[in-house]
Amino acid sequence: MYTHYVIAALIAAFAFTAPLSSFAGPATAHEPITLTLQNFALENGTVIPEAHVRYLTYGTLNAARDNVILLPSHYMADSHGYEWLIGGDKALDPAHYFLIATELFGNGNSSSPSNTPGPLHGSHFPVTSIRDNVSAVYQLLTEHLHINHLKAVIGFSMGGQQAFQWAVSHPDYLDQIVVTAATAKTYPHGIVRLEGQIAAIAADPVFDHGNYTEQPTKGLDAFGTVWAAWLYSQEWWRDELWRQGAPAQTTFEQILAQYSHNFIPGADANDLILQMRTWETHDVGATPGFNGDLARALGSIPVPVLYMPSETDLYFPIGDARREAQLIPHVSFRPIPSLWGHTAGAASNPADARFLNDEIGRFLKANGTRPSLKPDDGTHDAHPTSTN
Repeated sequence: MYTHYVIAALIAAFAFTAPLSSFAGPATAHEPITLTLQNFALENGTVIPEAHVRYLTYGTLNAARDNVILLPSHYMADSHGYEWLIGGDKALDPAHYFLIATELFGNGNSSSPSNTPGPLHGSHFPVTSIRDNVSAVYQLLTEHLHINHLKAVIGFSMGGQQAFQWAVSHPDYLDQIVVTAATAKTYPHGIVRLEGQIAAIAADPVFDHGNYTEQPTKGLDAFGTVWAAWLYSQEWWRDELWRQGAPAQTTFEQILAQYSHNFIPGADANDLILQMRTWETHDVGATPGFNGDLARALGSIPVPVLYMPSETDLYFPIGDARREAQLIPHVSFRPIPSLWGHTAGAASNPADARFLNDEIGRFLKANGTRPSLKPDDGTHDAHPTSTN
């Protein structure tokens, strides 16, 4: 009943399991690779015997090895989540940059409650922090891909949380960061939202404290409905912007039903909850050495920061972003003028896609010359065989 655009705008704009083909355009990636990290220690003390990190790459590593940009994933997304930014006519041209797109723990591909064997399977899987994810990817880059420096880290939503953490934890490892629709800390109102969405899943008796034998579909339907209220702005719903690209006969009830039933196709309930816990516990001020001082952590960032909140984001309100921007020494604050709420930060419509590509492309050019195009001689393999 829905066109590809409507399905993409309503589902992929949130989880981005596929590119928005109406305006993203094709982006050719190498095959996904899964790296195994042995005895990976989390900051809470838990050790995962075999932690898996899934990633893929676009483009070619140059001889100077100075054209690498990291694209960390966002909530329940896979490594294709930034294809609205990748292409010859976009901010990230694979003919010039070597792009590494990584996947968060808990998305069902990297180590997750759903794919980890006992004793850490399901509800027994530990909460992983944003810092844990950054630590795992740092090992991937330095020890396995032999990447000694990043031109940039660019992230949307939970990817933006990771970008901030990279700038605080590894300030000398990168030249700049770009953050869209995210903040450096999850504030109490955001925690209340996430706890409400967790509660929607947990209220289904089938969930059984995470020890279910089949997916708690009623809880997942409730989760999708609750999430829909926060995903876009109030004006987006009022002005019926969901009609863009939809057949004339599409109704509000049909749109709401799209969220209420199989909102993120194939998602596991424990995986959804794990990533919400990762999201809600994030605070760069809790980085070792800063003793919970968010201002000091943000003030320590030495690199240029392009900070692009959505003007109508209900997840990461622009007021929180503006407050944080005042604490960052070298910040360019460029709000996205959009009614598309949180999804504006991931180019969920053509106007936002143009704005993001223009601003990010301009920022990258202003903060560094275009890297050499001479390919790497292959001394270090940037495409190792999967270890999984």
